[in-house]
Amino acid sequence: MAGAHRPVAAVLSRRRLLVGLLAGPPTLAACSLGGSAERALPDPLIALAGAARADAALALAALVADPGLADRVEPLRVARSEHAAALDAEVARLDPGRTPAPTTGPAAPTPEGTLARIVESVQASAAAAAAAALELPAERVGLVASVAACCATYVAVLG
Repeated sequence: MAGAHRPVAAVLSRRRLLVGLLAGPPTLAACSLGGSAERALPDPLIALAGAARADAALALAALVADPGLADRVEPLRVARSEHAAALDAEVARLDPGRTPAPTTGPAAPTPEGTLARIVESVQASAAAAAAAALELPAERVGLVASVAACCATYVAVLG
């Protein structure tokens, strides 16, 4: 019967085990072993791509409201647009039948507190991407970690 059981290492990846240990015993006890319930959840990159599109739209609205922000905000708008495209491409790679969400127009321009709203939104995007990176398979971590790092850098630069 020695060959009837799969070793724990074959079931748990090192990353999941480490995340579970760092998060504490309740998370480790509740972690998934890759069952079908995990596959039924929506791809977390879909939400990250939506946040990237929203950040890009917010940046565009800020530029419309205050063209003087162009030097600071336009690079962020371009980066977040590229993030949305890259995340959509990764989602499509794993689910070729899925069509990416349409790009939305810019939010209504509001000159008061626009830069603060951008920083708040991009900070939330950085946190969401960082959290998602902990749960993703190795081949997807690089993309999401890059998005998190880029967003965190813009928060520091714009804040």
